[in-house]
Amino acid sequence: MQALLDFFPVVVFFAVYLQSDMPTAVMAIMVAVIIQIAISWIWLRKVNKMTLISAGLVLGFGGISLALKNELVFMWKPTVLNWLFALVFLGSRYIGKKTIIQRIMQAAAGDQFKLKADDWQSLNTMWVAFFVVSGAANIYVAYNFSEATWVNFKLFGLLGMTVIFMVLQGIWLTRCSQPQSAQPDDGN
Repeated sequence: MQALLDFFPVVVFFAVYLQSDMPTAVMAIMVAVIIQIAISWIWLRKVNKMTLISAGLVLGFGGISLALKNELVFMWKPTVLNWLFALVFLGSRYIGKKTIIQRIMQAAAGDQFKLKADDWQSLNTMWVAFFVVSGAANIYVAYNFSEATWVNFKLFGLLGMTVIFMVLQGIWLTRCSQPQSAQPDDGN
């Protein structure tokens, strides 16, 4: 359910852009994030913090972009979001006992991943690098290619980068994860 909600505004943006223009697509995604938050609240009785941050950036950058009639302002949103995440992940190295990626993964999977402290730090650093590179790639495409190319990159390029990173992370985790202690077979 959450995954569908997460993609809803992006799909709305892309569909409206294909049928219209960038300002109309920006207005559509602004409405879509409000609907996304409302649906999340009605069905789940909570709204994910990342969803709220992203919605705030969409509304802020979208509003400024429309007011200034400058689509490039809106194109900065994925970069700012990625770089904010990079800062949060980097800061988590120095605040608290666990990095943010360790907290996230343990909340989602429990103790399925048994990593050494240095490995958790390495994994967290990989996420920092991923967010920095994703943000840089987004702004590079925004300034060096057509608006239509940026729209396609935003949907397909950033998603593709994320999938590739997740696969590589999965391989790395499999190699670094300490195996669970074997449970004796009770004969059943």
